[in-house]
Amino acid sequence: MSKTLFLFKFYVKNTVLTFLPCLTILLLASCSDEKNTVLFDLSCLDVEKAIRSRRIPSGEFQYGDDRFYPDERPVSREVVSAFEIDTTEVTNQQFKRFVEATGYVTDAEKGLSEQQFPDLPPEFRVPGSVVFVPPTDPDVTNDGDWWRFIAGANWRNPQGPDSSIEGMDNFPVVQVTYSDAVAYADWVGRRLPTEIEWEYAARGGLDGAKFTWGNQPHDEANSRANTWQGQFPFINDGSDGYVGISPVGCYDQNGYGLFDTAGNVWELTASSYHFDRQMPYRETGYDPRQPGVSLKTIKGGSFLCADNYCRRYRPSARQGQDITLATSHIGFRTATDVPL
Repeated sequence: MSKTLFLFKFYVKNTVLTFLPCLTILLLASCSDEKNTVLFDLSCLDVEKAIRSRRIPSGEFQYGDDRFYPDERPVSREVVSAFEIDTTEVTNQQFKRFVEATGYVTDAEKGLSEQQFPDLPPEFRVPGSVVFVPPTDPDVTNDGDWWRFIAGANWRNPQGPDSSIEGMDNFPVVQVTYSDAVAYADWVGRRLPTEIEWEYAARGGLDGAKFTWGNQPHDEANSRANTWQGQFPFINDGSDGYVGISPVGCYDQNGYGLFDTAGNVWELTASSYHFDRQMPYRETGYDPRQPGVSLKTIKGGSFLCADNYCRRYRPSARQGQDITLATSHIGFRTATDVPL
């Protein structure tokens, strides 16, 4: 959904921009067997001591999949040059260092300018971003019923001004736009991966497999990623250990040593999104469902992906993301070229 369309929908509904308490960041247990314990300083991986980046060897792989959503087609064989990619998503701690060193202000913290959105009333141009809020009406049918624009939501306060990231250094940073991710990547001397690079790395050498771990289904008895368990969007029972975002590195690495390439948070890539990958290339991306919106491809799915909705915690899965819209379930990791 584009930022303009999203905000206009709320304008029509006369929704009051306000803040909500932290509703979806409650975490059930850590990576231990203890359940139903609310914790806010979880850490499954010592990011400071972990290997930050992995060299992905050059090779050929199956790009896409014809067994799932139409925009994952057509399947092709792609050759990828060797590159490096972060072992985990960029964390709050890493992004905080960037902000402290540069004084950078994210898009969600700036708000919308009158020049960008002249038809929106001033109260809808305040700083803020989009947050997932489970609906209470059992008859809801579309994503506009569980996404809310919250004034004051940003990377420091991902659920709104009454929330914070205190004690969450090792959680992936969210509420960042494409421009924010590129700014961070430039600062560390890296870049965002392309969609093809991301998918190749996420597969971990399992060419053509459905999931990053193989073809076995993701189930409650053997949680392989942070996804939604239960009936989306109403009840997430947290049987994988989390109701909301988890710290990085809580699940097994893939074959290339990467964490969280399935679930947890969607990840921005450098590639423009095209619903039909056979269409002529457009730098701004194109999706007939979001006309006139500049889109980048996001990969990997998130903690909101469920078997009954958005089953996109697979390497071939993809979506288009408005480059101006920050949300509570999208982050990123960086990459770089390697010498030949």
